[in-house]
Amino acid sequence: MSETPDSPTVVDKLVDLLDLETLEVNLFRGATTDEPWRRVYGGQVLGQALVAASRTVDEQWPAHSLHAYFIRPGDPAVPILYTVERDRDGQSFTTRRVVAIQHGRPIFNMAVSFQADEPGLTHQFDMPDVPGPEGLTPEIELRRRDADRIPESLRAHWLRDRPIEIRPIAPRDLINPGKGPPSHDVWFRIAGPIGEGRALHQCMLAYASDMTLLDTCLLPHDISWLNPKLQSASLDHAIWFHEPFRADEWLLYVQDSPKAAGARGFNRGSVYTRDGRLVASVAQEGLIRVRG
Repeated sequence: MSETPDSPTVVDKLVDLLDLETLEVNLFRGATTDEPWRRVYGGQVLGQALVAASRTVDEQWPAHSLHAYFIRPGDPAVPILYTVERDRDGQSFTTRRVVAIQHGRPIFNMAVSFQADEPGLTHQFDMPDVPGPEGLTPEIELRRRDADRIPESLRAHWLRDRPIEIRPIAPRDLINPGKGPPSHDVWFRIAGPIGEGRALHQCMLAYASDMTLLDTCLLPHDISWLNPKLQSASLDHAIWFHEPFRADEWLLYVQDSPKAAGARGFNRGSVYTRDGRLVASVAQEGLIRVRG
């Protein structure tokens, strides 16, 4: 659905979604979306939880890592409460624990570590030699091409405007992907400017990091999330933030899946800026259970 000049854009809505309400010291409330989800999108909980933790730390202390577990599916019909435990305020590192609660039960927990900037030894893997985002087909155009192959009940969700612009390096059939190597690369960015603040851009990256990563472990198996036999969900998620970046500028997400076993798939991601800086690393294990 297109936006009118006086209505908020999808990017504005995402910024508002991650702007938590402070209820009390160390207690925050996050809104949910009006999307017809069966459960809350994992990236939303990641982003909101990181916002909650960051609100309890001086802005001069950026997050350098987070480790999270998805415990129960989130209910999209009610807000999410986030409680923050201030485990340690050190001279170099500060740590926080966040629990997300709905209906009186935890649905998610996360440990976050913050570090004051300091110089040190530096090295990195080089960014892969891939085409830039210019000239690549946006994912939304690929979805529009396939719209008539999508069940009518899912079509509006399939074609909705999204706050994250994604451009795959080597697009695959989104419905019948076939069998391929367990790796894929995409360019992505927030689809509009979001202002300043390092914590804001980290939270936006946390939100976006869950969008394409779990798909990686499905690529060798000729199955997509549209297959009714597939039950998939993020189980855990970790991010390491290496250097500053802007989430509203193009970032390359290099993803691979070294292993799938036990109805679980393990996925890794490396996030590069246009000038080749490795600014974040991601790891995730997800449920990939095929029924019947």
